Amino acid sequence: MPHLAGTIWKSTLLGRNLNPSVSSTPGRSDDRAASCGRADYGGCDWAWEFLRRNADYIADWRSSVPQQLPCITLRDGTKLLRLRRRFPRAEKWGLHAFADPKLCAHKANVFWHAKALKQVVRLNAKGPTEGDEARVRRLADFNADRQAVINADGVPLVMMKRNGICVPLEISGLSNLTAPFVPVIELHDLDDLSAQTELLKRLQRFTEADFRAIQKPFASDERLHHALVALDECLKGKTYRQIAIAIFGEKKVAEDWHGHSQFLRDRTRRLVAKGTELMKGGYRDLLG
Repeated sequence: MPHLAGTIWKSTLLGRNLNPSVSSTPGRSDDRAASCGRADYGGCDWAWEFLRRNADYIADWRSSVPQQLPCITLRDGTKLLRLRRRFPRAEKWGLHAFADPKLCAHKANVFWHAKALKQVVRLNAKGPTEGDEARVRRLADFNADRQAVINADGVPLVMMKRNGICVPLEISGLSNLTAPFVPVIELHDLDDLSAQTELLKRLQRFTEADFRAIQKPFASDERLHHALVALDECLKGKTYRQIAIAIFGEKKVAEDWHGHSQFLRDRTRRLVAKGTELMKGGYRDLLG
């Protein structure tokens, strides 16, 4: 069984819990993470879970100055990070600034860079004029958790998330994020109109009063969860059999591990390989 170099973060598979023992205080339970099911995780959340286990990322974070930037909450509930300069070492990982790898996706303030995201809604915010009443919007109109970063160029990127759905919104011309504006959507790359249209539909759904869960961009949460558990167990030096027990349970492993079929062994190896791949850079493929 190969060993992987890296910092070990504890993980457990208890029902639908995800990494309940990862916290900013070693040895204490992250209650919020323990109470969140995988249905609450979107692609950006999964990407962060794999990235924060990367030993090279952890080393870069530890040597960064500052390690943490102040994040404020606006009166409409939007969390805001304002950057006065760029952080190239963080951008190398697809982030605007470093996030604390000890914190799970629901605890950390993770600000992904627009260039790392596959799809971004881009709009120009026009000042309201007479007759625009029906078209006026505020960020608070979007029924979602909102996390915004204003980069060194003064352009806000707002991540809107609810029920595992995440829509990145890059806004030009809006100096005050709580101010009303008339959105003018920009379309880019005519060969990719279907994907842009789908993203706009998701954004529109956030404005509906009777918002209901919509289909997530991918339905591979269980495999990602298994890959994450496999990665954590591998980082702790566990054997493939021990990893399989952590994922599938001792009873199933006892019944199938030494049988004629190699399915369970092969599946465990593939999960370890997938988790390692995602940690080492494949997490970018999860960014919607």
